[in-house]
Amino acid sequence: MAVIIWCEGTFGAVEYQLHFDGLLSTFERPTPPGITNKVKFAIRLMTRHSAGQYRCFYREGELWSEPSDPLDLVVTGMYDTPTLSVHPGSKVIPGENVTFHCHLETGTSTFFLLKEGRLSSPQRRNGKFQAEFPMGPVTTAHSGTYRCFGSYNDFMWSFPSKTVVLLVTGDVGDTNLVPTGQPSSDAWEPSLFTTEVVGFQEGRAIWDHRADTLLRVGLIFLVLVALVCLLAEDWLRGKTTEETANGASNQECRVRFRTQRALDKGRRDAVAIGKAEL
Repeated sequence: MAVIIWCEGTFGAVEYQLHFDGLLSTFERPTPPGITNKVKFAIRLMTRHSAGQYRCFYREGELWSEPSDPLDLVVTGMYDTPTLSVHPGSKVIPGENVTFHCHLETGTSTFFLLKEGRLSSPQRRNGKFQAEFPMGPVTTAHSGTYRCFGSYNDFMWSFPSKTVVLLVTGDVGDTNLVPTGQPSSDAWEPSLFTTEVVGFQEGRAIWDHRADTLLRVGLIFLVLVALVCLLAEDWLRGKTTEETANGASNQECRVRFRTQRALDKGRRDAVAIGKAEL
């Protein structure tokens, strides 16, 4: 899957840089400068090697901007599929305490809970087989579709769980818990965003899983071929040794036969000479 990362600065910017995990990854120069205030960086194929944290910078004249807010790109489908449940149920009234439970049979170290359509960071909890995500007294703002993931790495997650839809119905009640948008950034600070969000792309995740399975099958096949070659080589060596031994045995028999014939002939000649002397 290809991903496009956009870096937005000012119309006076003459160069943009994209940093991956703290190191310079690539750069772009608007041509001609002054026409646009943003550039795009393309990741042609999103893999585990390109998953991580990105930031961008831009330059006006000789001055560089502050780094943008970090953008985390995550690859999913690296581990088994967890299960997600919600208690006391998926339909509640405002003010009730709601808790999500994410469970992974094979175990992990970290769990993430995401609400679809929300740009804020996912909730994170540590746990080996299960993690709880308490929501506290809920409002209608908590209504939505949720998924969870397990992970040993912040940027490489499991397959996504099946969705759980939470429906909060009734009076709106206290709206203090309603999430608010992020404050606007300073004009001299660039912004970083993607046109394609790398989240739970099930098709891509399944492809990665199949590719991993094919790789394992291929390695097993190569091992079997190597074992067959070793067995065949050992058999050929044994056969050659046996043929050599048989050849040596036949040669020895022929030598013995010739020696015996010579001895017999010598005895007959000796007997004939004795008779002649008599």
